[in-house]
Amino acid sequence: MIEKINGRSAIIASLFIALILAIIPLPLIADAFRPDWVLVCVFYWTIALPHRSNVGIAFVVGFVLDLLLGSTLGVRALAMSIVAYIAATNFTRLRNFSVWQQALVVGGLTGLAKIVVFWAEYLVQDIQLPSGYFYPVITTTVAWPWIFLLLRKLRRQWKIS
Repeated sequence: MIEKINGRSAIIASLFIALILAIIPLPLIADAFRPDWVLVCVFYWTIALPHRSNVGIAFVVGFVLDLLLGSTLGVRALAMSIVAYIAATNFTRLRNFSVWQQALVVGGLTGLAKIVVFWAEYLVQDIQLPSGYFYPVITTTVAWPWIFLLLRKLRRQWKIS
């Protein structure tokens, strides 16, 4: 029972830290390159432990991110749900990829999430595509191997299953 509590609390803590990293103020130049911490964290837990992290958790975390960022409610929840669904349906295949192949998949899914967010925002408001809108796709792809190794070490050290 203690391992289950620790496992659940570790997943919640990592998602909480990812939410904090998503809203922490940065200079404008650095903010344009901010990796999508929440998406990466949701993706990792979905492929590592699909029975604990699923589309429902991704939706809730995306909704909380919408609240924190003050954007249209449900936009990021939809994007996170799509990413979690793709990760959950292909988790056995994704686990067998090398970390660099996974980084390319994470980059593609981050790009998909950014397109979904822009499309949904465009339907609600009349917005234009900013010039550096897809920069986080590159930084998220580059950051994935280190985030993967950190979360895997956390999962193994605390014996989260």
